[in-house]
Amino acid sequence: MLDVETKRKIDNCRDILVGKVPDPKGQVEQITIALIYKFMDDMDAQSIDMGGKPSFFTEEYEKYSWSSIFDPHTSGIELLNRYGEALVKLEKNPKIPQLFRDIFKNAYLPYRDPETLRAFLKEIRNFSYDHSERLGDAFEYLLSVLSSQGEAGQFRTPRHIIDFIVEVVSPQKHEKILDPACGTAGFLISAYRHILRNNPKLSMVQKKRLMDNFVGYDISYDMVRLSLVNMYLHGFSQPHIHEYDTLTYEDRWDDTFDVIMANPPFMSPKGGIRPHSHFAIRAKRSEVLFVDYIAEHLNPSGRAGVIVPEGIIFQSQNAYKALRKMLVENYLWAVISLPSGVFNPYSGVKTSILLMDKSLAKRIDKILFIKIENDGYDLGAQRRPIDKNDIPAALKFLNIYKSKAETYKSPACHSERSEESHFAHAVLKSEIAKSGEYNLSGDRYKTFEHIKSDWKMVEMGEVLDYEQPTNYIVNSVNYSDRYQTPVLTAGKTFILGYTNETEGIFPSEKLPVIIFDDFTTAIKLVDFPFKVKSSAMKILHTRKERADTTFLFYVMQKIEFARNEHKRYWISQYSKIKIPLPPLNVQQAIVSEIDGYQKIIDGARQVVENYKPSIKINPDWPIVELKSVTNIKTGKLNANKAIPNGKYPFFTCSKEIFRIDDYDFDCEALLLSGNNAAGVFDVKYYKGKFNAYQRTYIITINQENVGKLEYPFLHYQLEQHLELLKRKSIGSSTRYLTIGMIDSLQISIPNQNIQKQIVEQIETEQQIVKANKKMIEIYEQKIKDKITEIWGE
Repeated sequence: MLDVETKRKIDNCRDILVGKVPDPKGQVEQITIALIYKFMDDMDAQSIDMGGKPSFFTEEYEKYSWSSIFDPHTSGIELLNRYGEALVKLEKNPKIPQLFRDIFKNAYLPYRDPETLRAFLKEIRNFSYDHSERLGDAFEYLLSVLSSQGEAGQFRTPRHIIDFIVEVVSPQKHEKILDPACGTAGFLISAYRHILRNNPKLSMVQKKRLMDNFVGYDISYDMVRLSLVNMYLHGFSQPHIHEYDTLTYEDRWDDTFDVIMANPPFMSPKGGIRPHSHFAIRAKRSEVLFVDYIAEHLNPSGRAGVIVPEGIIFQSQNAYKALRKMLVENYLWAVISLPSGVFNPYSGVKTSILLMDKSLAKRIDKILFIKIENDGYDLGAQRRPIDKNDIPAALKFLNIYKSKAETYKSPACHSERSEESHFAHAVLKSEIAKSGEYNLSGDRYKTFEHIKSDWKMVEMGEVLDYEQPTNYIVNSVNYSDRYQTPVLTAGKTFILGYTNETEGIFPSEKLPVIIFDDFTTAIKLVDFPFKVKSSAMKILHTRKERADTTFLFYVMQKIEFARNEHKRYWISQYSKIKIPLPPLNVQQAIVSEIDGYQKIIDGARQVVENYKPSIKINPDWPIVELKSVTNIKTGKLNANKAIPNGKYPFFTCSKEIFRIDDYDFDCEALLLSGNNAAGVFDVKYYKGKFNAYQRTYIITINQENVGKLEYPFLHYQLEQHLELLKRKSIGSSTRYLTIGMIDSLQISIPNQNIQKQIVEQIETEQQIVKANKKMIEIYEQKIKDKITEIWGE
């Protein structure tokens, strides 16, 4: 179990590095390398204490020992040079094990600030290695801070999703296990723990033999390094992790496995993958090729669990259809739909789990579909724990299904739909094959009778009970994200904050409910315990035998209120409004359809809101201060100069661009906001005539560097510095930047070809973001159209 002190030390290390190494992955790499460096020195010290000799820092490498580096007479520059030199040379040290040499492969120090390094190493020096499992837990926490997409489309898989897949696939002690895109080795370690739990009496010899069964590949050496460390700290003295391009290299193609589990990259490089000729499916998309690879590399009784993006489930291109056909006919036994927010904050992409079992697939004629609505966490960026969790029930259901696979009938085929029919249903393979699409969307095969002509119009008072909160005044105004219970208020704000007060909380057993604000006629669907702040808010409880709460929420969005007749819309009037009410099973089917659209919207919105351009800085690129390559001025006008229909853009410190009738600047420039109440600054690019607010910084590339530094590349670099500027900003009620803070920003300048390549990659990513914005528009309209259809309009 991770202790608070170790967590604090890791957080301190990151806080020290963030100004010089803004990329979370880079921070993890630097901390990883330093921890192993310290670990080797500790082992040398322990050997000396026991009367032995050092093993690692000897002969020409003795000068790199921890005690030598921290000699009080060593200057900052000497410390910087010696540590940087050590990182480069340690992989060539013949006295250290190959595993450690692999960890130090291509290691380097990405910054040249002695004070940052001294503070960082001082924090590392405080780590203790007296318990390897404790260190393993600490390292897993370090890996959990990875909070951005990798260059190859990697996303850190949440631990509870890894453990769920491992439990379903259930690797055994005699089986050979592979993760062909292993990242930080999460699947392999979870599988190892699963086997140990189920075999508690294994001897040390048996455990060592067991460890030889685990294999991981990854295309990125940065990930290989993290995997090696992670497995080593979990007891693997010689982990089998290989730097290997699973989709283009051929030398391991003939290796097969009993169990394969993976969350392979979802992103293909521009132009697609160029795979070798061994694949059964002809494709250039990485997600298609990875799934093909996994299927083809299973032994005759092999099993697999793989996370896939939604494209695999329903895309109509030939490669996707051919892959699904192959899976349905020979490998697949279950498809598990996951909530869209499972990968927050890394990505809002919608995903599913494909479960393969070559032996089981031959014996049954059905595919099982399970829909997980809740995984135990909310779907926001913070992923806070919640009470709702379908995973335990899904795991139980999957195990029962496997044990009775040959005689099992889909709940959807029962004369009366059981509780399981909302959760899982099995579909004949012949039904899936009918259209030739082999679509793996489970909801596609659910059938419900919709008879719109029979839908009655009923008064809302017949299906809703109303509750007036009596304990709505919250005594404390000390709201904080640290507290658990949200406080709901009237109007658009909705969640005012969080409280730790316990009185007056609406309990989870009465949820979900609809909140009605009788001042604004706004309605909200709430499925979590809460307190209320405003007496204008009424709580509407559905009569469960007649109506689905979520269905009513959707239907009520079309109600037009006579706002001119009522200052407040009283419950007595609200109750008499008539709404269409189909049968309960039809309501639930409509909710399922709209929820599906909403999840696509939520997933696309996560992409739009969380995407940030990322440039991986090469230490060989020249580094200069911003002021040496640019001219920086401030605008000349007050913000109140904006007019509704001006001729020229007017840049203020708002993200919105206003208009004005005159201009003071006619140039190509970057516009950096100079003040913001929350310290959230932004950078815009513009070329032409414009004007600017007096606290907006106008950055132009100076004449000597025109042709050497591209505006788009500089734009994206400055965006990467926004978090640093937020920390540097000063002021109490409003945070603002000074010219000195901006002047001193460190800018890397590679050659123009590299700049253009980076900009091209970022622009490709931004096209994906743009497509997601369009996806939001399309599916928001689908929801509106569906609600209109319910009303018969």
